[in-house]
Amino acid sequence: MKLDLYQVDAFANRVFEGNPAAVVPLDKWLPKTKMQSIAQENNLSETAFFCKSDESFDLRWFTPNREVELCGHATLASAFVIFNFLDYKMDKISFKSLSGMLYVEKSGDLIKMDLPSQKPIKCNIPELLEDGLGTKPEACYFNEDYVAVFENENNIISIDPNFQKLKRLNSRGVIITAPGYKYDFVSRAFFPKYTILEDPVTGSAHTKLIPYWFERTGKKEFISKQISERGGELFCEYDGERVFISGYAKMYMKGEIHID
Repeated sequence: MKLDLYQVDAFANRVFEGNPAAVVPLDKWLPKTKMQSIAQENNLSETAFFCKSDESFDLRWFTPNREVELCGHATLASAFVIFNFLDYKMDKISFKSLSGMLYVEKSGDLIKMDLPSQKPIKCNIPELLEDGLGTKPEACYFNEDYVAVFENENNIISIDPNFQKLKRLNSRGVIITAPGYKYDFVSRAFFPKYTILEDPVTGSAHTKLIPYWFERTGKKEFISKQISERGGELFCEYDGERVFISGYAKMYMKGEIHID
């Protein structure tokens, strides 16, 4: 069997920025074990698979070691492929996913995702989190991930995580955030349980960060930067129930994979 494979840099203004995702269009679903093997072979933070389903698409995401319920950057990458390479005529896409319906539209080169809000709840600071980050945050919140809040951007830049300790936390991962100097807020994200030590740009993290920063500032629109080594800009909006995350994407590679 031969399958097309696209590698797209999501939340990127040029190649080698943002977060690379693999995208594999399918006519019908492969066995889950086969999709997991493809994701492991790709060895990117996410591989997305989608199938056409009536007027929408079914969409699934895999890290190198498991399927996940939501991935923002691979959703953006999948939409980029559909809009640009699959003779798709409309400006809007509906995706059915494990996180419900996701909606994506394009405006010029900008791709805007409509995702569920995942407001984090304030919690005590776990000792293991403080040890794993090597410093104590000002505050801590939780919703699937820990969200650790710091005073300023320099705090975020200087953190050198102990991934073995963060891996032992009872969470998907750890997001750290602070006010930015040129951006409304900045962040970094770590998912060692998923073999992703530091994720370059994380759309799903912003489903938690946007409602947090709304509660803190009262603003409904933000420009944020995930300040990983690759880095990426996100244009964010909030309506109280949904988060809207926009970004650019760049094509890096199209190939063909051969599987039994």
